[in-house]
Amino acid sequence: MVSEGVSVTVAMVTTQFLDVGLNTLVKSATNSGMSNYVFVVYSNLLALCFLLPSTILYHRKRAPPPIPSSILCRMFLISCLSTAVQTLVYTGIGYSSPTLASAAVDLVPAFTFILAVISRMENLNLKLHRSQAKIVGTVVSIAGALIMTLYKGVPLIRQNLALGGRGAYLSVQSDWILGGFILATASFCASVMFIVMTWVIRDYPEELVLTTICSSLVVVLSAIVALIAEGTSKAWILRSDKELIAVCYSAIFVVSMRGVVNAWAFRKKGPIYVAMFSPLGMVIAAAMGVVLLGDSLYLGSLIGAATIAIGFYAVIWAQAQEENVLHIERNDFASSSSSSPLMSTIAIDA
Repeated sequence: MVSEGVSVTVAMVTTQFLDVGLNTLVKSATNSGMSNYVFVVYSNLLALCFLLPSTILYHRKRAPPPIPSSILCRMFLISCLSTAVQTLVYTGIGYSSPTLASAAVDLVPAFTFILAVISRMENLNLKLHRSQAKIVGTVVSIAGALIMTLYKGVPLIRQNLALGGRGAYLSVQSDWILGGFILATASFCASVMFIVMTWVIRDYPEELVLTTICSSLVVVLSAIVALIAEGTSKAWILRSDKELIAVCYSAIFVVSMRGVVNAWAFRKKGPIYVAMFSPLGMVIAAAMGVVLLGDSLYLGSLIGAATIAIGFYAVIWAQAQEENVLHIERNDFASSSSSSPLMSTIAIDA
C-alpha cells in the first residue's frame, strides 16, 4: 500500500508537470491578440463542462452533504480570489514575460507561510526543530528559485545558443516593473486563496463539489470583468489554433485537474505543503527544456535546482515529523480512553 503522504506528493508533482508550458502558451496566445479577460472566461467555462458531469456521476449514488450558508460565502470569496489571480497573472505575463511570472510565483510559499501562521493554521514553535526546518526550508526554496531565474552562470551542457537566463529576464518589455508588481499581487492573492480554501475544505470535504461551484462562480465573475474591460465583441472570437489550444489546456489541466488535486492536498496536508511545490515547477521546466527541447544547462540552473531540492526536503521532513507526533498523540489518547472504563470498573469492584 502506498502511504497517503507519497500519494499526495506524487499528485502535486504531476500537477507541476502539467503546469509547465502554460505560461508560454498564454504568452503566445495573447501576443496573437487574445484578450486575457476573455481567456479566463473561456477556460473556466470549458472546465465547468468537464467538472459538472464528473460531479454528477461521482455523486449519483451518494448525494453530497448540504452546503451551509457560511461555506457558500467562503466559496464565493474563493471564486473572487481565483478570478483576481487568473486575471492578474495573465495580465502580468502580457506586460512582462513567462520568466518573470515564474519568479513571482515563487513568492507564494513565503506569503502562504506568513498567512498560515497569522491565521493559526500553522503552529509555529521556534524551539522545535520541525518548525525551524519549515522556516529554513521555505526561505531556501525561494532563494533557489530566484537563483534559477536571475543567475545564468557558465554553460555546463551547451546545446542551443538561444538567449536565456538573466539576459532574457532583463530584455523583456519596458513595462516589466508594472508586470512584476501585478504578478506579485497575484501571488499574494493566491496565498490568501490557499488559506481560505484550506479553511473551506476541512469543514466541507467535497473536492469535486467545491471545485465545480467555484468554477461556475468564476465564470460569472470573470464574464462581468471581461464585459466591462472589453468594449468590442471581436475580443470574444478565438482567431487562431494557439488560442484554442491555450484555452483547452488551461481548462483541462489547470482549472479542472489541478483544482481538484489542490483541494484534496489542502485537506490532507495544509496550505504550506501545497505552496512549497511552486518553486519545483521551475526545476521541472528546466529539466524538460534540456531533455526534450535541447536547451543548454547553465550553472545557475543547477545551483538553483539543488537549493530548491534542499529546501523542499526540509519542509517535507518537518511535515512528516508533525504527522508522526500527531499520530502518537492520537494513539496515546485512544489507548488512555479505552483503558479508562477498565480502571473505573476495577475501582468500583475494589
